[in-house]
Amino acid sequence: MKGNHFMSDDSFDKIFQQETDEINKQLKQEILVAMIGDVNAGKSSTLNRLMQKGVAEVGAQPGETKEVKKYYYRENILFVDTPGLDDIYQEHSQETLKFYNEADVILFFLNAAGTVLSDAELKSLNKIATRNKKIIIVLNKIDAADDIPSLVNYILEHTGFAYPVIPISSKTGEHMEHLQKEILQQLKETNKDLLLAANMADKSSIAKRWILSAGASAAAIGAVPIPGADFVPLTTLQVGLMLKLSTLYGKPITKDHAKELIIATVVGNIGKTAFRQIVKVVPGAGMVVAASVAGSMTVALGYAVKYMYENDMELNPATLKKVYKTFLKKGS
Repeated sequence: MKGNHFMSDDSFDKIFQQETDEINKQLKQEILVAMIGDVNAGKSSTLNRLMQKGVAEVGAQPGETKEVKKYYYRENILFVDTPGLDDIYQEHSQETLKFYNEADVILFFLNAAGTVLSDAELKSLNKIATRNKKIIIVLNKIDAADDIPSLVNYILEHTGFAYPVIPISSKTGEHMEHLQKEILQQLKETNKDLLLAANMADKSSIAKRWILSAGASAAAIGAVPIPGADFVPLTTLQVGLMLKLSTLYGKPITKDHAKELIIATVVGNIGKTAFRQIVKVVPGAGMVVAASVAGSMTVALGYAVKYMYENDMELNPATLKKVYKTFLKKGS
C-alpha cells in the first residue's frame, strides 16, 4: 500500500488501535438499568422485546428486600425491577435507593390502559428525581388505550417537561425502536451505549442510526477546505464505524482485514483519487462536492457492511467492493 495513495501503514495501525481501545474500554463498563412500575406495567415483556435474549429467561434473583428483583443479563449488564416506592425512605428500602443512585438509566413505567400518572406515581417519580434524573418515562400498553397524544401531553405537563415520554406497546412491539433509541442516547452520554446495543434484538435500526450519523460527520470533515485535511479524520471515522458494526453483530475483524476492506472500497477506483479530481473539475463548488462524496462513501461503506453481516455473507474485499458500489449508486 503506497503512502501517497492512502496513508502510511503506521498511521492506519495507530487509528485502528485507537478505535479498538475505545471499543474495548466501553465493553468493560458496567451498565445498571433500574425499572419502576406496577406489577402489571409490562416491564419484563418490554425488556424481552428490547433484548436479544429474553430477560425472563435469565431469571430473577431476589434482592435483600422483597420488592427488588435483579436480572443479571450478563456479567456487566444488570436490570433491577422495583415495583413500588411507597416506603422508599423506610430502613429496608436502602438497597432500592442504592440502585436509583447508581443507575445509568431509570425506566419509569406507566400503564396507558390504567390511571396514568396517579398521585402516588408522581410522588414516586419526584422522589427518584431527587436522587437521579436519568429518567425515561415509558408509557406502555398503548394498544389498549385511546388518544395517546393527549396522554403523552398530560404526562409531559405534569412532570414539567423534564423527562422524555416514550409511548410503546410491549405486546405489539409498536414504537420499541423509539425507546431503544432513547435508552442508547442516554447511555452514549457516558460512553456506555455500545455494550447494551450489542445485546439488543433490533440491531438493524441501531446500525442505521450509526451509519447515518457517521455519514453526516464525514460530510462535515469533507467540507473542510484544506487539501489533505480529511485523510486521517475520515479514515478514523470509517474504521471506527466498521469496528462498531462488527461489535454490534458479534463478528470481530482484525487490523489487516479492516485495512484490506477500507482499501477495497473507500480508497478504490472511486475513492480518494477520483474525489480529488472531482474537486478540481468543479472550481468554487469543491467544498460542496467534497462533503457529499465523503458522506456518501462513508454511508455506502456502512450499509454494505451491515448488509453483509445481516445476510451472513463473508466479509472479504472482493464481495464488499461489489456490495459497496451498489449502495454507492443508490445514494448518488
